[in-house]
Amino acid sequence: MIATGEATALLPTETTPPIKVFGTAAIRETFDDLCLQQAVNSRLAPGVTDLILNPDAHCGYGAPVGSVLVSPTHIYPGPVGVDIKCSMSLLQLDLPADAVDDRKVRRELISAICRRTPTGAGKGQRSVAQSRHVNRTLGKQLVLEGASKDVCMALGIPPNWAFRCEDSFHVGHDGTATALEARLETLLATREMTNFSEKMQQLGSYGGGNHFGECEVVEVGDNERARSVAETFGLHDGNVAFLSHCGSRGFGHILASGQFKHLQTKFDRWGIPLPAGDRQLVYAPLGSDEANNYLDDMSLGANFATVNHLLINALVLEAFQEVIPGVKGDLVYFISHNIARREIVNDRPAWVHRKGATRAMPAGHHSLEGTPFANSGHPILLPGNPRDGSAVMVADPGAEASCFSVNHGAGRVLGRRHAKRVLDQSTVDTELESNDILSNCRRYPIDEAPAAYKDFNEVLHSVKSAGLASEVARLKARFVIKDASKADD
Repeated sequence: MIATGEATALLPTETTPPIKVFGTAAIRETFDDLCLQQAVNSRLAPGVTDLILNPDAHCGYGAPVGSVLVSPTHIYPGPVGVDIKCSMSLLQLDLPADAVDDRKVRRELISAICRRTPTGAGKGQRSVAQSRHVNRTLGKQLVLEGASKDVCMALGIPPNWAFRCEDSFHVGHDGTATALEARLETLLATREMTNFSEKMQQLGSYGGGNHFGECEVVEVGDNERARSVAETFGLHDGNVAFLSHCGSRGFGHILASGQFKHLQTKFDRWGIPLPAGDRQLVYAPLGSDEANNYLDDMSLGANFATVNHLLINALVLEAFQEVIPGVKGDLVYFISHNIARREIVNDRPAWVHRKGATRAMPAGHHSLEGTPFANSGHPILLPGNPRDGSAVMVADPGAEASCFSVNHGAGRVLGRRHAKRVLDQSTVDTELESNDILSNCRRYPIDEAPAAYKDFNEVLHSVKSAGLASEVARLKARFVIKDASKADD
């Protein structure tokens, strides 16, 4: 590893551009051997031209979580992952911070939200009393259309929220909805998708693992740029907001798992060499039937994830209005960190795979033309942990060096099993209590404790000092909606 200021270049050769690693010296110490080996394996895989390792990076499925893989010729399911379009969203409320000072009010809010949005692996609309019911017909419509006006109206989602999405809908591999519809009909005829209606029952739910909903207080940065950008984003200093983290639930998992199995079977049948012998790094050349099918499946899962987030936000707003009548709220942004997108990299089209990585387009970037963020850059939503808070950032021009990407959060420093062995449950619960942070869990999931994650301030320092993005606001947690079941992320 060759130090280059706050960034590091890994494995440079005369013919192979290096992996770019963004992280301070302290952050680089958190990269274990497996994470680095996965980065090397991914960089040397067929068709890959760029590999970025962000400060939150840790070992993942084939490619590290917290990495960006670019290829103009191939599509890779591993650097998207099994939770297609796992994302962040932020709802800004017109509610002053002191409105949630009272612990009784917060407990009422937790109960009202949990009556509408189930948490936990396998949980769905039948698990709670006040969910929105999604039948098979509406389910088919939403996975084909994403956050269309008709879908939003059917679910009680404000249609204008679609304009606050990174991508409010996804189409088929050829850019048409027709291809997506044909793929869905093919899938519904297979044994793997006989439970489609059941999976649609998970719309409006968080799932388990690192997924969460969190009530926040917004603290806009004390500088002119932060205040100006916050105004564009619709952030209100000193007001309550709600941050959500979830993805495509069981539907996305079925689609991704099916693609892995299908491609692995192809590699076995034809004797195709696996990159570094890793079955999680299977791929498909663009233009092949395999690539087309994967892109269609990814779009179906991504459309579910989009509507899932928007529905959760609508249900959260409804819960706040039940407890505190008259509250209003607007979506700040919805942004993914598990998706492959077709973008321009090094002056040519390529598929940018972001695995636990977040898009970071600065002011003036061509992709923001016609959006509310053309002159500011779009919101970047970075979860940290309840104790240290989360952040809203905005990209700087230097983000071009990272293929216009940053980390998706703090990143794990302890594996789940390791965290359960070495962390103390009473210490975790006492820490949240001492910070006056409430939770819906009787015992906070120990593998999701703040100590299981990297130092969030050091992660943010890595991003800012490398010139990738600047901080707009901090989000301070008041209560957390989590699930203590087995992780499904």
